[in-house]
Amino acid sequence: MKNTTQHPTTSAEAAAERFALRVTARLSSGTAELPYDISERLRASRMQALAKRKVTAPVRRTAAATVVVGAGPAATLGRGSEGGGWWNALVSAIPLLALVVGLVVINAAQDERSANDVAEVDAALLTDDLPPAAYADPGFVQFLKTSAQPN
Repeated sequence: MKNTTQHPTTSAEAAAERFALRVTARLSSGTAELPYDISERLRASRMQALAKRKVTAPVRRTAAATVVVGAGPAATLGRGSEGGGWWNALVSAIPLLALVVGLVVINAAQDERSANDVAEVDAALLTDDLPPAAYADPGFVQFLKTSAQPN
């Protein structure tokens, strides 16, 4: 004998149901202004969605969620439930590994470039005729400004 008792709806389920009714009412109110071809495509899509909904069936009610068995195709990055779990994990990890290696190489190249830039500036300061303390002198900036003006 089947148990036909209904579970009382919780306040969250009732709120979700009210929200769904408000959304459908809002969506239905805008259909009058749509062109005929769009409304026909929407009708066909609605019929397809209802047909797919009839195929799916709830399996068991858990504490907070409903488990639904889907009959349609699912988008996955692996081979689904065909087995080969370690192989799928290895193949899925290759793009992640390539990304990490690429980021490490980029970081090393930027560090080397910045070190070369600093070394170039240091070499220019040390080989110049002026002592490095002259660059820190506030009057030196004024000297550079006046000497750069054409006479």
